Amino acid sequence: MALPILQSLAVFAATWIAWRVLRRLVRGDPFAPLRGPPSPSYITGCMKLLFSNTGMAYHEHLVKTYGRAFRLPGMFGETLLYVHDPKAMHHLVVKDTHIYEESDDFLLTNKNVFGKGLLATIGDDHRRQRKMLTPAFSINHMREMTPTFYGIIHKLRESITQQVVPGGEVEEIDLLSWMTRTALELIGQGGFGYSFDTLEHDAPEHPYSAAIKNYLSALNTPSLLLTRLFLSPRLWELGSPKFRRAVINAIPWKGLHELRDLVDIMDGTAVEIFESSKRALNDSESDLSKRIGGGKDVMSALLKANMTASEEDRMPDDELLAQISTFIFAGMDTTSNGLARILHLLSEHQEVQDKLRQEVSEAYEKQDGDLDYDTLNSLAYLDAVCRESLRLHPPAFAVLREAKVDGVLPLGRPIITTDGREVSEIFVPKGTKIFLSIHHCNREEEIWGPDAAEWKPERWMAPLPSSVADARVPGIYSNMMTFLGGGRACIGFKFSQLEMKVVLSLLVQRFKFAPSGKKVVWLNNGIIQPSTEDSPLTAMGHKKLHLPLNVSFAKSA
Repeated sequence: MALPILQSLAVFAATWIAWRVLRRLVRGDPFAPLRGPPSPSYITGCMKLLFSNTGMAYHEHLVKTYGRAFRLPGMFGETLLYVHDPKAMHHLVVKDTHIYEESDDFLLTNKNVFGKGLLATIGDDHRRQRKMLTPAFSINHMREMTPTFYGIIHKLRESITQQVVPGGEVEEIDLLSWMTRTALELIGQGGFGYSFDTLEHDAPEHPYSAAIKNYLSALNTPSLLLTRLFLSPRLWELGSPKFRRAVINAIPWKGLHELRDLVDIMDGTAVEIFESSKRALNDSESDLSKRIGGGKDVMSALLKANMTASEEDRMPDDELLAQISTFIFAGMDTTSNGLARILHLLSEHQEVQDKLRQEVSEAYEKQDGDLDYDTLNSLAYLDAVCRESLRLHPPAFAVLREAKVDGVLPLGRPIITTDGREVSEIFVPKGTKIFLSIHHCNREEEIWGPDAAEWKPERWMAPLPSSVADARVPGIYSNMMTFLGGGRACIGFKFSQLEMKVVLSLLVQRFKFAPSGKKVVWLNNGIIQPSTEDSPLTAMGHKKLHLPLNVSFAKSA
């Protein structure tokens, strides 16, 4: 069976490539007048450089050379747009979302991996799901979940204490591993009333934790990434799910099979969580308050709301199930790596760490116990550290959009074309992929000032320059694009902020973090993740992800 399938796929791929090349030759390049880099390869264009996990320097070169909006050579002569102009971003994520949507690759990959959840739907389906989910992420609900979060982080703190305790000496600890385990447990209990991890320092890693941690690295290997970007929108639509599974099994491609196995682990766990939540809700004798998280988790709230929703708003079981892996994927990797980045920054800036420790220590002494939601969010310097870290180092470097129909993209600042003309808008033909750089919009000097590329939490302790408000960046959070904006903004950004603040306040109060001496490098695997220069390769062939920091007891502890 394998040989006929492979032959059919080869014919399909060759036909698809030939059609793409012919279409380009017939219609020409609509972005030819725009400035941009030369193509190093007709087959792959700039895609290998653009999506390389070590390619951040290439992005810096592009933006420094070509500005806020420029063309990029894609695969087989295709041209992409690269944008970080705030006005253009407003049209892309807020005003003209009927024109610019998630790319077919993004939607179909998420649909096949996670199911028909928030990351795999557009239009009315997406709005209906978001309407049902939004109350579960309200501030009032975050207030109710705060004690659950504290219970988890106290376990984390005690486990790290056990690693440091011999003689109170400095210990090198992989903080990424702890942040990953903790973020999964927070989303498990806070999201689904489910425990993944005891957070004991010698406990084995939950299979789901390993799977989700390796998922992005596996998905974004150069060969898989280029295949997805160019062919997968059509491959995902071939035949039934059973047929596509047979195709995947038949292809002699180790990386694809490893990805399949990771997805199987995630899917199996999601089904287990969903069935457990449904049983608890349907059991008339079940006391939800005795469930993990006290029945305050997002899934319990969603299931209860769904039971009383109108027919047109109600979500079927397959959509409810899809939200589980969607939430874990969207919330775990971004938060864990965002926390790892903050701890790394604090280790390199001891004066900031000391000032933060003083603020949180004084707050806990006054409270004589855990802080409630509002008190935690009133800590100005903790808030400044989080905001500045998320501005300068957004966990998601960029997002892609695709023009579903012809459109015109206005620019906040005119650009100069190759023939010397000044233009204030760009015609965008249907099918164009647009690369939105969150990273560079957050670091724009015209918005944030000449020190925009520096980590300065103090900038948030005084009124921001008027240029920040004047730029009208369309982000949902603090005039930055970290959590996006518009109808596809991160629905769980308050959940993520609460996680970060509880973790940082309890850990910094007790521990001092310092560099380990190993050079930390940050890799762009779709999410920015830490490793070290001399890090070994994993069994899957990816650079090992870890953040080794020296940890000791803080003097005030």
